[in-house]
Amino acid sequence: MDKCLVIIPTYNEKENIEKMIRKVFSLPTPFELLIVEDNSPDGTSKIVKKLQVEFPERLHIIERAGKLGLGTAYIAGFNWALEKGYDFIFEMDCDFSHNPDDLEKLYAACVNEGADVAIGSRYISGINVVNWPLGRVLMSYFASVYVRTVTGMKIKDTTAGFKCYRRKVLETIDFNKIKLIGYGFQIEMKFTAYKFGFKLVEVPIVFTDRQEGTSKMSGGIFNEALWGVMKLKLRSLFKKYEIN
Repeated sequence: MDKCLVIIPTYNEKENIEKMIRKVFSLPTPFELLIVEDNSPDGTSKIVKKLQVEFPERLHIIERAGKLGLGTAYIAGFNWALEKGYDFIFEMDCDFSHNPDDLEKLYAACVNEGADVAIGSRYISGINVVNWPLGRVLMSYFASVYVRTVTGMKIKDTTAGFKCYRRKVLETIDFNKIKLIGYGFQIEMKFTAYKFGFKLVEVPIVFTDRQEGTSKMSGGIFNEALWGVMKLKLRSLFKKYEIN
């Protein structure tokens, strides 16, 4: 059976973390979880460690010194997953904006449709976002249009953070060359996989804004994504993308 690991970065997620862990472990596929914990002052890590007693084989944690950026959290998780021999590696938020049930759809897209990267897409079948203010919906939607225009990727939701990678994709990408560490990281990872010729498949999901805890979104995150995408495209013109 495939080894599947779901990576969830956390910072101050005490309201959500136990519910999320129990929900993921209730799914038909025996997903394992890796929590990348950035020294939350609210005690998130204590909740995870308590649950590790109940789920010793399936629940794992990496504790870091502080908030070091979304991209570095995922890269720490990717390196851990590759070292431990997982076949499929998932990215997901802790706040239930991503529906854990959709993990099964992402996994199926890789296994049944041959996707190398399955993307939980808010925009592949209209705009499927719940509880976001209109301004944020428009900013996110047009950010994706902008990224698509600059990069040439045929992806409707270029900033999506709910994904499944086939192991080979993460083995191919040199994480030391990934420059964007905020939400631009999600764009850069997709673009790099796309340039290497991997098959990217979008799976329709409904994105629901968090009910509990506080959002980590800021204007600086979008600035990084907007300017970073232009630099990303320029750098790609001088790079060779060859799979060894």
